[in-house]
Amino acid sequence: MVTVSQNTLAKCSQEESLVLWLDKVGIKDIALVGGKNASLGEMIQQLTPKGVNVPTGFATTAYAYRYFIQSAGLEAKLRELFADLDVEDVRNLQERGLKARSLLMHTPFPVELQQAIASAYESLCKQYNPDTDVAVRSSATAEDLPDASFAGQQETYLNVVGAEEVLAACHKCFASLFTDRAISYRHTKGFDHFSVALAVGVQKMVRSDLATSGVMFSIDTETGFKDAALITAAYGLGENVVQGTVNPDEYCVFKPTLKAGFKPIIDKELGSKELRMVYDEGSQSTKNEPVSIVEQNKFALSDADILQLAHWACLIEDHYSQAHGSYTPMDIEWAKDGITNQLFVVQARPETVQSQKNGNVLRSYRLGLGTGEKTQNISRLPLVTGRAIGEAISQGKARVILDAKQIEEFQAGEVLVTERTDPDWEPIMKRASAIITNSGGRTCHAAIIARELGVPAIVGCGNATQVLTTGQEVTVSCAEGEEGKVYPGLLPFEVKEVPLENLPRTHTQILMNVGNPQEAFSLSAIPNDGVGLARTEFIIANQIQVHPLALIHYDKLADAEQKAKVAAITATYDDKPQYFVDKLAQGVGRIAAAFYPKPVIVRMSDFKSNEYRNLAGGSQFEPDEENPMLGWRGAARYYDPGYREGFALECHAIKRVRDEMGLTNVIPMIPFCRTPEEGRLVLAEMAKHNLKQGVNDLQVYVMCELPSNVILAEQFAEVFDGFSIGSNDLTQLTLGLDRDSALVARLFDERSPAVKQMVKMAIASAKKQRRKIGICGQAPSDYPEFAQFLVEEGIDSISLNPDSVLKTMLEIAKVEQQS
Repeated sequence: MVTVSQNTLAKCSQEESLVLWLDKVGIKDIALVGGKNASLGEMIQQLTPKGVNVPTGFATTAYAYRYFIQSAGLEAKLRELFADLDVEDVRNLQERGLKARSLLMHTPFPVELQQAIASAYESLCKQYNPDTDVAVRSSATAEDLPDASFAGQQETYLNVVGAEEVLAACHKCFASLFTDRAISYRHTKGFDHFSVALAVGVQKMVRSDLATSGVMFSIDTETGFKDAALITAAYGLGENVVQGTVNPDEYCVFKPTLKAGFKPIIDKELGSKELRMVYDEGSQSTKNEPVSIVEQNKFALSDADILQLAHWACLIEDHYSQAHGSYTPMDIEWAKDGITNQLFVVQARPETVQSQKNGNVLRSYRLGLGTGEKTQNISRLPLVTGRAIGEAISQGKARVILDAKQIEEFQAGEVLVTERTDPDWEPIMKRASAIITNSGGRTCHAAIIARELGVPAIVGCGNATQVLTTGQEVTVSCAEGEEGKVYPGLLPFEVKEVPLENLPRTHTQILMNVGNPQEAFSLSAIPNDGVGLARTEFIIANQIQVHPLALIHYDKLADAEQKAKVAAITATYDDKPQYFVDKLAQGVGRIAAAFYPKPVIVRMSDFKSNEYRNLAGGSQFEPDEENPMLGWRGAARYYDPGYREGFALECHAIKRVRDEMGLTNVIPMIPFCRTPEEGRLVLAEMAKHNLKQGVNDLQVYVMCELPSNVILAEQFAEVFDGFSIGSNDLTQLTLGLDRDSALVARLFDERSPAVKQMVKMAIASAKKQRRKIGICGQAPSDYPEFAQFLVEEGIDSISLNPDSVLKTMLEIAKVEQQS
């Protein structure tokens, strides 16, 4: 007599079931119900108890698909059809795909399968209400693997109501196993067409047509920075975000301090969100409707929702990493129900691009001006700009395609220019040297596939199909921050690869000078000990663009044109000063997060009065100075009645970064502080705004860039916690020359014996007072011998331009070995 355990019976029962409820399957059941359904079941079982909301439902099984194929004798017919398949021949691929889908659609489901699906749907209706609306999604048994996503390869149907409609949608999903893009993708990835089965998930709809939805990643999609959660959001059902029909909002949250209970939203970018996908009540389907300008100019998510979703991203990533036994960043679709106001996760799969990259090689692209005859006259002004996908540069002849029927015209190596892409475009996307779209955000179809293919893409350009023309030679640059740029002509560029293994670590700390927050995540991959100079001026000039006092006294702005400009820039803010605080906090926060927990020294604003005048609304609040370089700048402004309100906004931003975001690695630094007494006045001003030295481990550094800073270094050490030498200003003021003047430029040299003597004195005094001292000026980046001099004098840290870090690190290592 043979005894069979209950577990074995249950397993046999599952493997021969036509339908399984999602709460009865998990990630070990991909072969049974496909990756999408297995993941949903895993989350329902394991993460619902932790507070992650996942809509319930059921899945047809791989067994059901194979039963359908075998009972109708379809495999032999499909094999015959694919005998001469050529995925490189677009016409051949289209013909074979159409015939395969037609074959399945014209073959009825077996009666048992029809009854099983209808019965499960009726049970779902009993849980909710008669005629429950459901999403019907394809889920292949080879999808959502760590190295192959299969995302978007098969079909999804939304707002499906009634047993007959559910059966029809399931039938279409089965046929979609043979879409052109699915056939091509399987061939490219080496999967046998007949070893892959298709399951179908039938899941209660979340009424995001009445609210918002989107996609989130538990990793930064462009740089692979592991500590960021990226969230995109738009109004209505999520297909518009996935397909790239709209440019969504983007939010970035720093995971480590989020887990510690802080609220680290380090970036918020407003998308246009021009369309909203909603239920088409008359047809039991969906439709797009326009979004009002008022709604477009609002963020689709509240801060509370952003933080909730980011928290879920952390829970999901941690769970799947533990389940797989290795770090597993996740690609997650979410939706908010407009009736209940609840958030839900509706899909989750492993991220398959950044997680597969080799982290031991640092590859960087740099656009060159070129000196050859062909490149001399090429404009460096971009033709169009958009959101950069990837960090590479590519080039070729543009091919503008507005209709999918034209894809046969596409030639290998061309730059694809279109409104947006969908999975039907994938057979030609893999032949493109770059991809440019009018619409879409960082989580749209074009972006996801471009990353997977390893080609640069620029999405959300708005007018690329109008500006660019077929046959035009263009250079596509995604290597200049988050803004991608399309330049006319074939510009020269270089690619550098630096192996990061076995790099020497130095006793002298190697820090970086960072200005652009959008480059911070990628720069943090360069070996470093932190940031020696984060310039607030870059954030103020490029992201804020408005004089702080013009925001505080907006109603008193006398120049109507300037007032209109300020109004346009701050259109989404009723509280104008809050705009300054938000943008500065996000910019500083992003840099601090990128290098956390290493120190990030943030220099408070050091604009001169002529530079402040150039900001919107600035002319009303700034004096005309004969020599702004030596005038009202740095510390002198902070406690002055003419600017102290503006400095208060800077203090509020730094406080938010440290206290609300939890980024206590930020060390504010005071520039151009002429006397120790002035330093005390600045510290008192900071304390008024709850930035008190010593509280919450707050340190405050001072720039050592004036002869008085060197001569009175010991007295300055009684006021501040550390020094950073600014070699540019120190050289200027030691040698008595204007560094902006071309007439005396030949005399400007940081290697002057007088300057080196000043630096030597500063280091000695700081050491005597047991204060940290580093340098953040240009000199060590430009001159290896100056870096050697600094090491020999015992400086604690050297902060370098990013492109100088590795070569200077090697030089410093040699010096340290010799000493």
